[in-house]
Amino acid sequence: MKKTNFIKYVTIALLFVGFASCEDFLNRPDKSNYTLSDFFKTDEQCLQAINPLYSVPWNDFISWRGWIQLGDAMSGNYYIADNGFWSLTPNNGTCTDQLRYMSYSLWAVNARANTVIENIDTYAGEGTTEIGRNTAKGEALVWKALAYFYMVRIYGAVPIVHNNTELLGTGEYNTLYRATIPTVYDYIIKTLEQAIAWLPEKATEAGRIDKYATYGLLAKVYLTKSGYGRNGDRDENDLARAAEYAGKVVNESGRILMPEYSDIFRGHNNTADESLIAWRWVATGDNFWTASNYMQTEFVAAGFSEGEAWGNWTGPSLDLQAAFGETFDGTNPSGALSPIRANLDKRRKATMMMYSDVYEYFWRDHPTKEGADEKLYSFPGGFDWTKFYGDVLGDFSSSTGANAVKHIVGNDADHTAEFGIPLGGAAKKATSLATHILRLGDVYLIYAEAILGNQSSTSNTEALKAFNAVHGRAVENDERSSITWNDIFKERRLELAFEGDFWYDLVRWHYYKPDEALNFLKNQDRRNYVGLSQYYKDKGWERWGETDAYPKLESEKSTKLIPRINDDIAAPNPTHAIFEMAFPETDLKMNPHLSEEPREYDLSQFNY
Repeated sequence: MKKTNFIKYVTIALLFVGFASCEDFLNRPDKSNYTLSDFFKTDEQCLQAINPLYSVPWNDFISWRGWIQLGDAMSGNYYIADNGFWSLTPNNGTCTDQLRYMSYSLWAVNARANTVIENIDTYAGEGTTEIGRNTAKGEALVWKALAYFYMVRIYGAVPIVHNNTELLGTGEYNTLYRATIPTVYDYIIKTLEQAIAWLPEKATEAGRIDKYATYGLLAKVYLTKSGYGRNGDRDENDLARAAEYAGKVVNESGRILMPEYSDIFRGHNNTADESLIAWRWVATGDNFWTASNYMQTEFVAAGFSEGEAWGNWTGPSLDLQAAFGETFDGTNPSGALSPIRANLDKRRKATMMMYSDVYEYFWRDHPTKEGADEKLYSFPGGFDWTKFYGDVLGDFSSSTGANAVKHIVGNDADHTAEFGIPLGGAAKKATSLATHILRLGDVYLIYAEAILGNQSSTSNTEALKAFNAVHGRAVENDERSSITWNDIFKERRLELAFEGDFWYDLVRWHYYKPDEALNFLKNQDRRNYVGLSQYYKDKGWERWGETDAYPKLESEKSTKLIPRINDDIAAPNPTHAIFEMAFPETDLKMNPHLSEEPREYDLSQFNY
């Protein structure tokens, strides 16, 4: 999307911003100071009213880490030290803020979508057209449906809030009962079907949601719903609908996969065909932080960019590294990394940076910087992981020997090259990089899995075509003539790693094969490496702060400096209850019915 359009996002976000307090459960409509009757005069203004839904209300879901910590840490893709999601013990004690802000954000999306639809219906003037009004309302419905799709997979049964104004008028917003899970899925489907009826086949502006993007989301909903309440298989009708809608995207939309996987996550491709639905951000000043992307700060290690960096305490998990074919020989007496690489999957380097990796799209201004060993290095080929962080595993970047790549733009020069503006905010933490929520590659794999259905394997031409298109982009000369569910499951993990999605694949699996999904979690490698940093820590020498805060005693070096697996951490032992998150305590206090059994809703009462 053009930079000018992103500025519109920020401007209109400020007009519409006004997050409600947490005083009342679900009491989260927009509270704005502009005059509604003076707005909504043109189709363009109707679309501007939708713009904040592409970023602002989602910010607490992403910036308070619930999205990535649930999607990738809890699923075993991303190691986070001392974290309830990673240890599979998320509750109102270990993850209070994440659970609270995750819930708050998702309900805020629903409230904002409801309110803007109501405002368009009420205030849209003669200067608008039916097509323009419906397009704007269709986009709002997709965001509303997506919020509910997250909620039903996170919490299970949740209340249905169809119209905030009505509930506020009756005072019933704190007395709603949860709807059953099948009812919530039916409501999501009803909402998406209406969106499809309203949306154009192709959006008039790059980056906006259109009919085919919505077909893709609907296919994912049907594929997920197909296993709920089943025992060992999935509903054939739901699978057929998933295949039908995914097939429309694959075969009719005209969208194509990006030839080079790593290019999907570069800023100049923010709105490329691959991105069907995304959060759209713009790097701004600190006063407008809800419109900016702060994921780079979460992922990069100290010194990587001009901004703050908190990624030293996190890293791609050993389990995900092994899935990519990456292991390490810890017997090297020098303490250096000795990678053992079992395949040449291009997605590995585009997902995580490791020993010997060089990135031409990071540090493209070729700086001279002090590496972890305090020597000066130049970077004529771009960012060099080994030069900067050093050879000793876990010493300078993360205790898993790797760092994330997705969601990373680079330094200030890289951001300026991609977007024409520098990193945002006084602390240089904000980026304009889009966060892809539904990608074309995802829909290709949905298509293959829906066709596979309940079979043990398939050689169906359409399924193979879709699977091989995704797999072949990443791994050359490995075309499959038959695929199984396990093939697709692994492919999805590698294709969508760090995109906040893998946990929901486990939830979907747990719907119809709960023991298998639980055993997968139990058998993951959730350990990390202990290297030189841990050696100093064991000595009682803190390394945080100035470089002189610990002695550099070469004579102290011993075999303890060799990176080793940290076996001191007990393996998690989750139960089936892990597959539904607890509601935040604040929500439970506001609405005690959330802790009661769900009830059936009559969906015929809800109309758009």
